[in-house]
Amino acid sequence: MEGHQIRLHTEPRRVEVGVDGTVVASSDRTVVLEETGLPARYYFPRDDVHFESLEATPTETVCPFKGQASYWTVRTPSGEHRDLAWGYEHPLESLADIAGHVCFYGERSDTRIDGELQTPPQTPWSVQSSGR
Repeated sequence: MEGHQIRLHTEPRRVEVGVDGTVVASSDRTVVLEETGLPARYYFPRDDVHFESLEATPTETVCPFKGQASYWTVRTPSGEHRDLAWGYEHPLESLADIAGHVCFYGERSDTRIDGELQTPPQTPWSVQSSGR
């Protein structure tokens, strides 16, 4: 796609993701992926993700710009959020910095940066699709 760009940079501030009031990831080592037409996405090192709240799903998608992604459902005492998190084990070479990291839909979770709650982006992913 002409004009499509992806830019990566590190975020030294503390980034936390909460779901139903449960913190599922917290890091001062996230990689921010900025992609044309999409909100910034925060990719967390696996060591900074609370995998006891995540369960792998069979969902996989392929992005022509990033590669093949696999997904996790987030479970909290309040409910289940299917395919709320994803990651690229082997992204395209140009995006090697996100390999093995985990990202959460900011549209359907609470993101805090240095304790400040961020306004969730409005995208087609703001509401979980009924097909998943």
